[in-house]
Amino acid sequence: MGLRGGFASSTATAASQSQSPTATAEVASVDDEEEDVDPAASSSSLAKAVTPTILQPRVVVYDGVCHLCHRGVKWVIQADKHRKIKFCCLQSQTADPYLRFCGVDRQDVLARFLFVEGPGLYHQGSTAALRVLSYLPLPYSALSTLMLLPTPLRDAVYDYVAKRRYHWLGKSQHCLVLQDKRLLERFIDREELMMDRD
Repeated sequence: MGLRGGFASSTATAASQSQSPTATAEVASVDDEEEDVDPAASSSSLAKAVTPTILQPRVVVYDGVCHLCHRGVKWVIQADKHRKIKFCCLQSQTADPYLRFCGVDRQDVLARFLFVEGPGLYHQGSTAALRVLSYLPLPYSALSTLMLLPTPLRDAVYDYVAKRRYHWLGKSQHCLVLQDKRLLERFIDREELMMDRD
């Protein structure tokens, strides 16, 4: 069981993985903005504003209205037989603590999706995709060996696709996972998504 504002459990150590410079922020700073709550606020508004203060490891935060991204998420869920990877739509408030912990904003994640692997350890773009693949069973995990390619080259390919994804496959007005409720059990923001839909 993790500390408040920390991770529920630990994964791989940072010594063997890439780490963004901003990942050294204190874990406790994740919920700093949640301390001042208006006592006069209604219970319904509080329910919607409260976000998790215990961060889970191996969470993919992605553009939930992107058709191409949604297809990728569906593929990972089907391949992830051991259910190691969890997901969160960028458009949900549940994503906020993860963004703050990693020192990124929504525009950053719209450009390159975020994989929060563990305490002080997160990745974006092509590195995030390959780290996700490393948790899948063979033969998919073998693709993570593409990490040996230079990061600028990998990210150039990633950015080329990311910048054109809406033009190629379009976008939805709402998080696409709501169209397939079988996937929702893998989403840490499922309660918020269902509440917003209602």
